[in-house]
Amino acid sequence: MTLLRFPGLPTLASAALLLPLSLAAQRTPVTCSADARGVVPGVEVLLRDSLHLVRGKRVGLITNHSGRDRDGRSTIDLLHKAPGVRLTALYGLEHGIRGAAKAGEKISDAVDPTTGVPVYSLYGDTRVPTPAMLKDVDVLVYDVQDVGARVYTYEWSMVLAARAARKPFIVLDRPNPIRADRVEGGMLDPQFSTLVGLYPVAARYGFTPGELLRYLGGIGMFAVDVTVVPMCGYRADMWWEDTRLPWVNPSPNLRNVSALVVYPGTVFFEGTNVSEGRGTDDPFTLIGAAWLTDAADAAAELNAMGLPGVRFESTSRAIEPGYKFGGQTIPMLKVQVTDREVVRPVALGAWMLRVLYKRHAAQWEWRVGAIDRLAGTDRLRKAVESGDEAVRTWLAEGDADAAAFAKAIAPYRLYR
Repeated sequence: MTLLRFPGLPTLASAALLLPLSLAAQRTPVTCSADARGVVPGVEVLLRDSLHLVRGKRVGLITNHSGRDRDGRSTIDLLHKAPGVRLTALYGLEHGIRGAAKAGEKISDAVDPTTGVPVYSLYGDTRVPTPAMLKDVDVLVYDVQDVGARVYTYEWSMVLAARAARKPFIVLDRPNPIRADRVEGGMLDPQFSTLVGLYPVAARYGFTPGELLRYLGGIGMFAVDVTVVPMCGYRADMWWEDTRLPWVNPSPNLRNVSALVVYPGTVFFEGTNVSEGRGTDDPFTLIGAAWLTDAADAAAELNAMGLPGVRFESTSRAIEPGYKFGGQTIPMLKVQVTDREVVRPVALGAWMLRVLYKRHAAQWEWRVGAIDRLAGTDRLRKAVESGDEAVRTWLAEGDADAAAFAKAIAPYRLYR
């Protein structure tokens, strides 16, 4: 197995950097094959032929319920039992080490009941591992399933940990479930940098976790000594089902691939007083509000726009307590994915915002900080308020940004 290493670089202040030619030449595409069961995830590759990376070392593991092998065995348990490996610390992200906490819920430190290893929260009082959290660690390992969207917090927790640790950092790579060869949406404006978008990348960024960290280190965003343990048999044009890996909800409200396909756009509704479907049976494909009494007309208007790969239906759902409109049954729009190959989720989200805003400006409320963080800019919100032409302009500029980004990241891709 050829491991993909990328030595640390000096930290650079500017976010607008050209790819260094010396780094572009270091691209090493992965060529190992799948086995009879399909794609081999990074954790299995590590245990099969790369255990020397962690043998004899004190290992800190950043993971959650999605970190597992194809037989469903937790990466926590696998490393704890691996010969010569000392698992000394665990680190939990948003939703916790077992993936059960609600979005945004503060996570506390704990002790893993199975292994007795301390669990430090990176979604509580601190988002960055402190020196005290790292004192018994020689190397950090990351094994978490991503969803391919800039707004997801997991990948940025990975970046923060790698940036802060000043220790070797190993990524056990996993698939981009909505294809690692698709890029869409504008770049994040650095003034809106948060845990739902830390560095300037496209909204649908077209990376695996290992590729993302390799890219950011490679262009000098921060110094990092990263080793990517790649998947075997993975191709960038694979959807989740093509990998034949068992499905595990990456977080409580992302429950199927159709939701992941539209999530980079429908997530914008988190920044409004409209429900994004949390508290229903199919979050992020159901959008609604108690005052959306014209849902059928809104669905017809959206269908008439001919947005590629989707169709809209009017429906209603009872919302669980604890969410927007909790305890009520409200009218909603159901986003049906008819052809995921052509869906453009960011454009989908922008046009849904625009249609519902212009129909219900009196009832509409922005959660201004949230929508701008999710969009990575304040220009989406202003475009939705300004009119259809402003939305078209914003989307066209985003398409140009995405095309340029796709070219810039090519040297850092690990999978053909």
